[in-house]
Amino acid sequence: MNEKYLEYKELIEKHLLDFLPDIDHKSITLYESMKYSLTAGGKRLRPVLMLASCEFAGGKVNDALPYACAMEYIQTYSLIHDDLPAMDDDDLRRGVPTNHKVFGDAIAILAGDGLLNTAFECMNKDMFLYFDEPEMLKRRVKASYEIAKGAGCRGMVAGQVADIEAEGKKCSKEMLEYMCINKTSALIVAAVRAGLMLGGADDTMLENLTKYAECIGLAFQIEDDLLDVLGDAAELGKQTGMDAERDKSTYPALYGIENSQKRLEELYEAAQGYIAPYYDNAEFFNDIIGMLKNRRK
Repeated sequence: MNEKYLEYKELIEKHLLDFLPDIDHKSITLYESMKYSLTAGGKRLRPVLMLASCEFAGGKVNDALPYACAMEYIQTYSLIHDDLPAMDDDDLRRGVPTNHKVFGDAIAILAGDGLLNTAFECMNKDMFLYFDEPEMLKRRVKASYEIAKGAGCRGMVAGQVADIEAEGKKCSKEMLEYMCINKTSALIVAAVRAGLMLGGADDTMLENLTKYAECIGLAFQIEDDLLDVLGDAAELGKQTGMDAERDKSTYPALYGIENSQKRLEELYEAAQGYIAPYYDNAEFFNDIIGMLKNRRK
């Protein structure tokens, strides 16, 4: 991770708990469960991309902070639910026991629900501050919409459904692409687009960076698929080989390792092409590509 990435990440982690609502002590288990998964670590890729995109478009990082934290609440809720026995049934996440292993299935489900709702409470609360500034309010409404769309039934949730229904079946290449674009890429695209909107990006920048985000989002999922085959469980902090065990539809399963790696290079090259017009100003986004490339090294 480069210095700028770490700067964004540190800012997010410093304020990650600030936007959680006050929870009655009678429901303190809910807070502890939410906090447990939020503070378990991670790359914070999506909120980092949002802060970087906002600043790249000329905005202030602090203006995007509530939305970046909301994005991490959504990402964390999705991981809590993913790990449940009814879904991926994982015991470890980021090197520690998964939420349901510590708090039980029911509390884990409710903690995920709590984080999802907190994300929108956090964004809406920020909007209250801009009723007298229509342009700034409009940017925030647009950003919130992008996040909701990316996380919902036309994005991440749709991809998760496709993933579950494809288990144990022969999946077409078109369905695999649809699954990966929605399950993983949609939230990454939403993070970039929301950041750009908060920063006041013009249409050309929005179009170029959206295409960039689509490429790295799909690449991120293919890298995940390859890590499950080639990665080290101790380094990843989670079990490997689980995709094959569950007979999941993945890029390596359908295309093989070599062709999956070739597809990655195509995506990285395309992503670099979309940010090339911005020259050195886009150095951070080029560094993200390098970071993704190094995940298996």
